[in-house]
Parts: sequence; structure tokens; C-alpha cells
Amino acid sequence: MPNLLIIIASTRPGRAGLPVARWFEPIARAHGAFDVSVADLAEWNLPFLDEPKHPKLREYTKEHTRRWSAEVDAADAFVFVMPEYNHGFNAPLKNAIDFLHQEWQHKPAGFVSYGGVAAGMRAVQQLKQVLISLNMMPVNDAVAIQFIAKQIEDGELVVGEILEQAADAMLTELARVAEAARSLREAAQPAS
Repeated sequence: MPNLLIIIASTRPGRAGLPVARWFEPIARAHGAFDVSVADLAEWNLPFLDEPKHPKLREYTKEHTRRWSAEVDAADAFVFVMPEYNHGFNAPLKNAIDFLHQEWQHKPAGFVSYGGVAAGMRAVQQLKQVLISLNMMPVNDAVAIQFIAKQIEDGELVVGEILEQAADAMLTELARVAEAARSLREAAQPAS
């Protein structure tokens, strides 16, 4: 079964990303198409990119980079649980992406975004440009949560069936693209 890595992008104290991820993770597990794991960037606490060599070389000098590389490399697909800050995606997410290069390639990405009236979709559109430059495959099906502050009660995300259906559709599409992308990744592997 392919591996899905859910990446919680926000690191801000009091962030909405944690209850959003807690809502999404069991949906992803119940979907049944993936083995699911979670990477919380607040727990990873990656420093601002501190590797002396370009990530394309994969000559990492820091233990945190080697661990992050292994985490991302093991994934066949990603879901970014992400906020929108000032009409864009947040710096910790960009930093986490920039640490690596080949580990992201030929893998699909889905999005669970949240924010105000735009539900984080402006940030998603910006992030897609970055992911495409890494030869990733963003899927169009997504979960977009409007007015996030009004959707959280007692630390839990409370949303309706429509968003659960959106999550299921996104996971189904991610599974299809992950299966198709497997041959691309295998073809890109150096011969031994």
C-alpha cells in the first residue's frame, strides 16, 4: 500500500492546523488507500535552511536534514494541511520543502487549506507553483475550510459532510495519481 504523509504546515502557537489535521487524519486512515503518517513541522522544528550544498546533490551534513530526507523519501503522496498567511503559504512550509529536492519528485500532493473567506486557496495556488517546479503533481480535488476560527469548538474542528466528501474525493484522486507516478519514480532511479 502506498504511504501518505500528512504535513502540518503551521508552527504558530494556538494554530488551527492541529485540529484540522486531527480531523483529517482519521478520514485518511478510513479511506483505506494509504498507510498514513503525520509530520508536524512544529515538532520537526527545522532551522532555517542550513545545509551548505544544494539539495539536488543529497549530500546532507546535518542530522535533522537526513531524518527529514528519510521521512519525505518514504512517502508516495502528500497532503499539506496549510494556513493562508497574508494571501500566501507560510515560511516554515517553504523552508521544509527547500531542504530537499529529489525526495519530492514525481509524487502527488493534495491540500487541506484553511483561512477566512478564501479558505486558504490563494496559498494553495502559490504552493502549486513551487511543487510543480519539483516535478510534483498537485491534484485539483482539495479540502478548503472557510472561516476557520468559527469551525473550531473546544479545540476540535467541527465541519459538515460536504468537507468529508471533499476529503474522500481528494484521497481517491491522490491514490490514482500515486499509482501512476510509481513508474515515473522507478524510471528515475539510478541503475545499480
